[in-house]
Amino acid sequence: MPPASLPPAQPLGAEGGSSGLWGLLPEPQPKKQGSSFSKLRRKTSFTRSLSDHPVSRDPQAMRTGQRRRLSTEEATRWADSFDVLLSHKYGVAAFLAFLKTEFSEENLEFWLACEEFKKTRSTAKLVSKAHRIFEEFVDVQAPREVNIDFQTREATRKNMQEPSLTCFDQAQGKVHSLMEKDSYPRFLRSKMYLDLLSQSQRRLS
Repeated sequence: MPPASLPPAQPLGAEGGSSGLWGLLPEPQPKKQGSSFSKLRRKTSFTRSLSDHPVSRDPQAMRTGQRRRLSTEEATRWADSFDVLLSHKYGVAAFLAFLKTEFSEENLEFWLACEEFKKTRSTAKLVSKAHRIFEEFVDVQAPREVNIDFQTREATRKNMQEPSLTCFDQAQGKVHSLMEKDSYPRFLRSKMYLDLLSQSQRRLS
């Protein structure tokens, strides 16, 4: 039998959220409004939309209008490693929805912003993007301040003097490690993830 069918992907942006993904995930909590990064994101897409995440675009499905399908095998592979989860758009969407229930979604959004930042080719844009990411996620009392140590925060602050594509590597690595060791194991044990696996398995039986 065919794998479980998913509804069309929804954006991961502050306004879009995951919108009760697959009918299993809770509605996202309201985001903070009025921050400079929220306005910038609508223009530059630092936080990647669900439909733009790698591995996720299915050209044939896009041409035919068919729904993207998530198999039990794909969902099961999210437990192989944290990086496997991050490489799959529905994995990112599910993990983001889970983090929203723990009020820590800024960690994943910062990590995604850094991934998008590394694609910047214009020097002028690189500088402005770097300062906006720093002000939004890294600076003390930033609107979406991530949980990093003082030394990492100050090292990143110094990097803002001459921003480069690697200026957030240390902070991004710390946040990645934090999510991998803390939030990711809880996600794999969560009712949200287990229900998703159960539903996909029932549809295959």
